[in-house]
Amino acid sequence: MIEFPRSSGVQLHITSLPGGRLGAEAYRFIDWLAAAGQSWWQVLPLSPPDRYRSPYKSRSAFAAWPGLLGEPRAAVSAAEIADFQERQRFWIADWERFSGRGAVADQVRFQREWTALREYGAQRGVHLMGDVAIYISAGSADHRAHPELFQRGLVAGAPPDAYSTTGQLWGNPIYDWPALQRQRYRWWVERLRRTLELFDLARIDHFRGFVAYWAVPEDAPDATSGTWKRGPGRAPFDAAGRALGALPLVAEDLGVITPAVERLRDALGLPGMAVLQFGLDPAEPLSPHRLENHVANRIVYTGTHDQDTARGWYESLDRAQRPIVDSELKRYGVTERQPWWSLIRLAFSSPGQVAIVQAQDVLGLGSEARMNAPGLARGSWRWQMRPRALTPALARRLREITGAAQRLPAG
Repeated sequence: MIEFPRSSGVQLHITSLPGGRLGAEAYRFIDWLAAAGQSWWQVLPLSPPDRYRSPYKSRSAFAAWPGLLGEPRAAVSAAEIADFQERQRFWIADWERFSGRGAVADQVRFQREWTALREYGAQRGVHLMGDVAIYISAGSADHRAHPELFQRGLVAGAPPDAYSTTGQLWGNPIYDWPALQRQRYRWWVERLRRTLELFDLARIDHFRGFVAYWAVPEDAPDATSGTWKRGPGRAPFDAAGRALGALPLVAEDLGVITPAVERLRDALGLPGMAVLQFGLDPAEPLSPHRLENHVANRIVYTGTHDQDTARGWYESLDRAQRPIVDSELKRYGVTERQPWWSLIRLAFSSPGQVAIVQAQDVLGLGSEARMNAPGLARGSWRWQMRPRALTPALARRLREITGAAQRLPAG
């Protein structure tokens, strides 16, 4: 099991920074996190998004999106390009063929900016947490370069659940796991190698897909006609562990979770996730998201990028539900004047080793600031924070809650 000091952080994707890029605003955010006593900055996948701006349906599992660059025209030397091509030889030629002239130079620029930002954060006790989208896009650089690693006639999705009554039809290509096994999972090993070069910790999106995944006929109108198919289990992680050593990963274990998924997560020693928005219904006393059921090996969230903001969620509760949530918060001894701050304090009080809150929740923003609504292709991934919205007063308030929960960085 990977153990972290008791700590906390804020989720804010790069595109949600003022201006939506790296550069001065990213450094300013790290300064704010340090002032607020936070140890983690969690971002979404850095890869090139699709036309709807989703980074979970990317044109590359390895390349960073040039649209994130703070200095897109910075000079790049031939020596830098040659060095990057050598170090990233598994994937960079595929990306260059797909993306065209200048593709390698853009990746060099990103590596330069990201490395400097990560070092700046480390000096201030702020670590970077990333996100690995389990699937890639149809027609992407990886799909074109390695068609033998993907099935035909089926696409990825999720069955009907609390997010959608018709399921989620993602449309991504599905891995041919026996083909990957024959190659000793090299593609996944290299993907995780690249991920861990960029982050101190990374969330594996849709972890349950390694146990069983929802496969939908490619011509289906929605995901209801899908079926469960068996995944590879722990084999890709074992292969990566042999090549890379310890894997600082988090299992995104939300949705339809079975005992087999829990066994795989625990056998690999990976932290799972707990989400408070799922855990305030007293009619579900056994929910793993309820505070009394939290355990140390968890990353605890007020809500994720796939959910409404804490304020939006609370204000959307009907007349019957809101008093129940108020009563639950009071039962836990949390009585902040603003309900979203109650959720933050409750999350930070959890025994889970890391607590993460969305920046929108610190800002007290409503549903207009929601990052993503699963099942809807349009309108998501667009929220952007106003300049200097995160004030010193908000930093002091979050730091007080962090200290009370004994999550401040040592020293």
